[in-house]
Amino acid sequence: MKRILRHYAIDTFSLWTVSQIASGIYFDQGIKTLLMAGVGVTVVSIIAKPVINLLLLPLNLVTYGLFRWVSSAIVIYLVSLVVKGFKVISFSYAGFTSTWFDIPSINFEGFFAYVAFSFLLSVITSAIYWLVK
Repeated sequence: MKRILRHYAIDTFSLWTVSQIASGIYFDQGIKTLLMAGVGVTVVSIIAKPVINLLLLPLNLVTYGLFRWVSSAIVIYLVSLVVKGFKVISFSYAGFTSTWFDIPSINFEGFFAYVAFSFLLSVITSAIYWLVK
């Protein structure tokens, strides 16, 4: 139970962080929809993601694990189907400019928006799990 609550807290915080970094992911009723989407991501990640990863195993082996983002994109898509008010319209990142480096603006729609959000979500979630351990 403690593991599930930790997974839920990290997934919910990661969803909120992703929505602050890039635009295109919407929570219609604000915090209520965010909390429900966190429940959805946690449940789908625990129950359905291992099955999805097993089905995508040959592609994942050929691409050396890069295809795992597609399974995370499927998780986000399933949650957007189940949770009312949680929508992924597009992925828009405004970019970042500093003295040392520049990150250009990025815009994706459709399937690639789900893949981009799953990539960003997995990076943030992995960083938080690394910090917690």
